[in-house]
Amino acid sequence: MNARDPVLHPTPILSLRPTQMTVGREEVGRKRDAWKASTTTDLAKFLAQHMVPTIIGLGGRHYLIDHHHLALALHEEGIESVFVTVVADLSRLPEGHFWNMMSFKGWTHPYDDDGFRRPYADLPKTVAGLEDDPYRSLAGALRNNGGFAKDSTPFAEFLWADFFRPRIKAKTIKADFDAAVAEALTMAKTGDADYLPGWCGPHGFALSKGGSKTGKKGAASKSAKAK
Repeated sequence: MNARDPVLHPTPILSLRPTQMTVGREEVGRKRDAWKASTTTDLAKFLAQHMVPTIIGLGGRHYLIDHHHLALALHEEGIESVFVTVVADLSRLPEGHFWNMMSFKGWTHPYDDDGFRRPYADLPKTVAGLEDDPYRSLAGALRNNGGFAKDSTPFAEFLWADFFRPRIKAKTIKADFDAAVAEALTMAKTGDADYLPGWCGPHGFALSKGGSKTGKKGAASKSAKAK
């Protein structure tokens, strides 16, 4: 074996400590479907290609810093272990310093399904304890439909989820998910969302007196009418 080849160590999924509180159940469902469609022949190969990143933290435990949806999907499909890639070993840090470092690096997002920050002690102990946030499902579907570009900003989808909380009712998402995604696609292209990671709406927005944003063309047209 080449000395540079990674050594893969199976790690029990339920031993991974989540660093967020919620997931989008719609996205978990899509990952379960993708798993069933692509693993009819080689389970080990799939797992080797989908390693999950972790931080070794308090008590030497593995803290999951990405792929929460995948880990939960695999758990619900009856898979007991995954391969992990260790990003950093912070196990020597005292608890307060550990969480400060996790926050500074953008490796944790302790916000509940209403978008409120919670104490780190409230984070679930396993992926099985992750709660559903319909707005996270909406944000995931929005990205898959080209509503915004994939971005390296940590927890970018949650920032988009928070954008939609006051704009689209949760009961609308649950009653007609496709209609909610269509509505979100329209909102995502407006200037109101241009501060969000991966925004890909038309550029050249300017603030109007009312605070909403309009394109340069629209602003010029209004100016002409005023004259």
